[in-house]
Amino acid sequence: MEKLDDAINNYNHGITLVERKSLIVTGVKKIENFDDEEFLMETNMGFLIVKGEELELIKLDTMQGNVSIKGIVKALTYVEDVKTKDKEQGIFNRLFK
Repeated sequence: MEKLDDAINNYNHGITLVERKSLIVTGVKKIENFDDEEFLMETNMGFLIVKGEELELIKLDTMQGNVSIKGIVKALTYVEDVKTKDKEQGIFNRLFK
């Protein structure tokens, strides 16, 4: 598992958004949680929250650290590192401290 983490850490983090309908994120370490309105993922550059409507995970490449999402993207937000105790709380509690 350590080799997998090292491999992902070697990839650059990037975001490609096409017409607010198709999103590709590179350098993703893991997806913490997601639903049709929000994705929370850990990237090489911190935690990324994607908000929108009808969001759907299209492709997850754990070897390359790539994630493809389709839907209407309304916001992309980076948050500070999530502490272990914060993971026990809901995402709204972390966002609205």
